[in-house]
Amino acid sequence: MSDAWLLAHTGIAIVGIVVMITWLKTPPIFGLLIGATYLGLATGLGASGTTEALAAGFGDVMAEIGMLITFGVVIGSLLTATNTLHRVLERLLGVFGEKRVPMVFAVSLSTVFTSIYSDVVLVLTAPLARRLGTRLGPRGVALMGGALTAGIEVGLVFVVPGVAALAVAGLLKVPLGEMFLFGLAVGLPTAVLTTLIFTVLLRRVLRWNPAADELERDDDEGVAEAASSPASTTVRQLPLSLAVSPVLLTLSLIALGALAAAFRFPLGPVSLLSEPVIAMAIGAGLAHLLARRVLARHEVNAAVGKALALAGPILVLSGLSGSVAEVIGKSGLRDVLAGSFGTGFLPPLALVWLIAAVLHIAMGSISISAITAAGILAPIAGSLGVPVVLVALAACSGALFLPHVSSNFFWMFQSLLGLSTRGTFKTHTVAMSLASVISLPIVLAFGLVV
Repeated sequence: MSDAWLLAHTGIAIVGIVVMITWLKTPPIFGLLIGATYLGLATGLGASGTTEALAAGFGDVMAEIGMLITFGVVIGSLLTATNTLHRVLERLLGVFGEKRVPMVFAVSLSTVFTSIYSDVVLVLTAPLARRLGTRLGPRGVALMGGALTAGIEVGLVFVVPGVAALAVAGLLKVPLGEMFLFGLAVGLPTAVLTTLIFTVLLRRVLRWNPAADELERDDDEGVAEAASSPASTTVRQLPLSLAVSPVLLTLSLIALGALAAAFRFPLGPVSLLSEPVIAMAIGAGLAHLLARRVLARHEVNAAVGKALALAGPILVLSGLSGSVAEVIGKSGLRDVLAGSFGTGFLPPLALVWLIAAVLHIAMGSISISAITAAGILAPIAGSLGVPVVLVALAACSGALFLPHVSSNFFWMFQSLLGLSTRGTFKTHTVAMSLASVISLPIVLAFGLVV
């Protein structure tokens, strides 16, 4: 089969997946499976070859990220159950003061609590953000909204153990310690710069009008109290330093392993603890033990059950994206696509960003678009002439671009912040697009020096 036909069938498969998910409202698991199956059959793998590729790709991804994502979501769910997130934010606000509230939210949510699934973080923090925003003047709610969405979503895609960061790293076979260090180096300045630039735009360009951009709400205090309700079921609270220790210990162990590998420093028996899967398991186990100290057994079990329910769809989608990648690899498209990238009119990392951005605009999900882009790019990631970790970060950067009405997070954000649709575009959409555009040059700069 000619290169042109191989590329054409790949394009048909990708566009077909997007159309099925967005226009025909096909569940993503079926859309990805149908697209991958078509690609295998159309490129000559045959029925048995296509089936083998689908199973192999799914299994490879599960081996890479299955336990990582599961343990990460468990940590987040248990920290949520013990009300740790609210306590950390309140402590930070007490230290830095109300004027620095937006930056406190952006930095803490993008670095410390990335293990908590984004929808859960939004539900927990949005009422508090709105309540605090009302103290910051007529643009206060908008400022808090931009900082909130920047912190949550930047942490989700860039900073391990963010679910999307874990999934993309696994699909592209990026060492988790390397993903953590580079992701933090990209994610933290992205969150800070996004918050600063969004603040300037809000004052000079966006023209925030509370009457048109916010909805009238009389229940802010009640909603905020409801969001803090997990604490009411807590018999007693752990010291805050102990409550956050599962995340800090996990990240410290992973970072230790990454630094030891980078500087060729032998860790001896400690090297086992720095393996990402073991580090995540230790963190989840510690979170469970700490939760048992302050919660009833049934509450702890419920938190773990919720975590497994959240992890399931993420794992399946990640596995099916791996199936797509395996089909691409087996069909002979690897060399063709690599050549197409090499002769492109944009640098490889910019093309990676563009693919993920288009997928996000079409699909409406940051996680799914980042995972799908990584799955498509996995067979050629090593041949683009840049470190694979930067390919992963470029895909994550593009997946942040232009969230809109097809996103479930968009509507959750609108409802929980009490904004109009216009106000949600001015906050969530603008802040996320800024984060996407700001993070790309940072990734490209790393490409020049790494």
